Amino acid sequence: MSQPHEMFQCQIANCGCIYNPDKGDRKGKIAKGTAFEDLPEDWKCPVCGASKKAFKALG
Repeated sequence: MSQPHEMFQCQIANCGCIYNPDKGDRKGKIAKGTAFEDLPEDWKCPVCGASKKAFKALG
């Protein structure tokens, strides 16, 4: 089970999507178990399309 410091939340207003490595990103074809740091630099938020830079760690 992922710890809060392993989960990242989109900081774009009205989004708040949380990237959880336990779930990955099915829409972006990111496998379960992929750490946020290992996401491709061009990965986008599956909800709002924001860049990886718009995410901050929860913990």
